[in-house]
Amino acid sequence: MLTELEKKIIASIQGDIPITKHPYRNIAEQLDISEATLLKTLQDLCDRGVIRRFGATLRHQKSGFSANAMVAWKVEENRIEDVGQKLAGFKQVSHCYRRNPTDQWPYNLYTMVHADSEESCIETAKEMASTAHVNEYKLLFSRKELKKTSMKYFDHASQGKR
Repeated sequence: MLTELEKKIIASIQGDIPITKHPYRNIAEQLDISEATLLKTLQDLCDRGVIRRFGATLRHQKSGFSANAMVAWKVEENRIEDVGQKLAGFKQVSHCYRRNPTDQWPYNLYTMVHADSEESCIETAKEMASTAHVNEYKLLFSRKELKKTSMKYFDHASQGKR
């Protein structure tokens, strides 16, 4: 069961988070709570499994990058955390995550690489592979950016009406 405050907090983070120096402070002010209360509640929601992940969406074409590639990596499970940390550390990488492989697709770690050309993406992937000591990977280049939307669990407007 979620409290009214938890519902309001979830509603406040469903959309775009403000691009400011202190985005959580801005959200807390809109909710008329302290930033500490907001952060503590968010941590509690994560700890309880109510919030499973925070994600950021980068609109590749609008960000000035002309080439973007999802790089699928085949990494031994006992190395996944270490390799993920190394790959995520590259400035060209906006996100890195693990997925379960299948018999048809053995890749289990993914990074999104941004650059000014496909050749630069390829070179970055080669450097990443060398740094992380991973030889099996595939580059999947973005051809068209599709509309990205976030899940909506609670409506902002309904929060004061319960």
